[in-house]
Amino acid sequence: MPKSKLTFYIFIALLLGIVAGYVLNIYYTNQYNVKIQQADNAAKEIEVRFKSISDTSLLAYNKLKAQYVAQVTTRKANEDLQDKLLEPLTLLSDIFLRLIKMIVAPLVFTTLVVGVAKVGDVKAVGRIGGKTMLWFLSASLLSLILGMILVNFFEPGKAMHLPLPDSDISTGIQKTAISFKDFIAHVFPKSFVESMANNEILQIVVFSLFFGIATAAIGEKRHIIIKALDAIAYVILKITGYVMKFAPFAVFGAMASIIAKQGLSILAVYTLFIGEFYFGLLVLWLVLIFIGYLILKKKIFKLISSLKEPILLAFSTASSEAAYPKTMLQLERFGCKDKIVSFVLPLGYSFNLDGSMMYMTFASIFIAQSYGINLLINQQITMLLVLMLTSKGIAGVPRASLVVIAGTIASFNIPEAGLALLIGIDPLLDMGRSATNVIGNSVATAVISKWEGALEQH
Repeated sequence: MPKSKLTFYIFIALLLGIVAGYVLNIYYTNQYNVKIQQADNAAKEIEVRFKSISDTSLLAYNKLKAQYVAQVTTRKANEDLQDKLLEPLTLLSDIFLRLIKMIVAPLVFTTLVVGVAKVGDVKAVGRIGGKTMLWFLSASLLSLILGMILVNFFEPGKAMHLPLPDSDISTGIQKTAISFKDFIAHVFPKSFVESMANNEILQIVVFSLFFGIATAAIGEKRHIIIKALDAIAYVILKITGYVMKFAPFAVFGAMASIIAKQGLSILAVYTLFIGEFYFGLLVLWLVLIFIGYLILKKKIFKLISSLKEPILLAFSTASSEAAYPKTMLQLERFGCKDKIVSFVLPLGYSFNLDGSMMYMTFASIFIAQSYGINLLINQQITMLLVLMLTSKGIAGVPRASLVVIAGTIASFNIPEAGLALLIGIDPLLDMGRSATNVIGNSVATAVISKWEGALEQH
């Protein structure tokens, strides 16, 4: 379907999803939410009573423990029933995201190899790569610092006044390791096939860079490889066109399931935090656009206008990856040479997730504030640098940022259980940061194109 129509259908699906989710919440899922809340409240009361019993061998303690297990079981049973009811809706978005993930890995490989090989020589690859990484690291640092400044200014967590939780409370989010050894293992693939199968974008980028540089170095024979992979990339982009026709259904399913499960009240409960975070994203957008204006002049506004569809798609599905193929097409239509787009954009999906970076400092310090933990400025700067390292290569998919945060906050004695404060609203926050990731990578690609004299004048 034509571009304008698809954008229109996605927007309509977004609105219909909110309406459908609201109706489902009122008439079907709210009964489960009530039971879940009741079980939660009862469990919290039991936790308080636990603390008044020092002898764990007493009959009263065992009785309380049995009651606590019963409440947790009740909560889980109602959550499962709610998920079962909403399964048809979540399947729509799951299918779409699976299809997108099917496309992203081979698309990154083919386009990045072609981009590196077309650049022609190792010196040129190093020059463009150096400029690209300098931009990415600067943008990442800017995003992290902006998140840190805003969360300290607004102090959204101070209103929570939460007691420190028991150390054994789990959020269900697996922590990611942050040791340097594990980071290195995460960067360099031991098997390209395994990297493709697991959609490890950073590992695919590393292999593609080696493959592309080697292709550029073999002389005339490189044209055979370039022609073949170029053709494969076009085939994958054609598949993308078919997959994108399913996007409105995915957007409808994603929005309807979020609102049906959480209800519109979730917006009211966290209005302050959500509003301040989205204000932060708006500031980040303005900063990126201003920096883009200094380099691209008035063309930056044309670029942002051309990105409406991928931005809306990333926002609706809460996935940067979902917008990757469309972003690539729009950048080429904007005037960026394909060799630069094919080189910079795949790297951006590993090194330049600006929205996600800002969220990490914002969310981590918010959790600390919620428990009354006062982080000194040197601790916050250390956290920022740790996040800078551990975030590289995170997938542009829902909840990836939470995994990185879970692995980082533990190093600063911030309760991992605090992530429970964000899990409920994370899909709403993820939509904003995914859209911001698209903006950040697109501005980066356009700027590098300008610096390399590879931006066509229209």
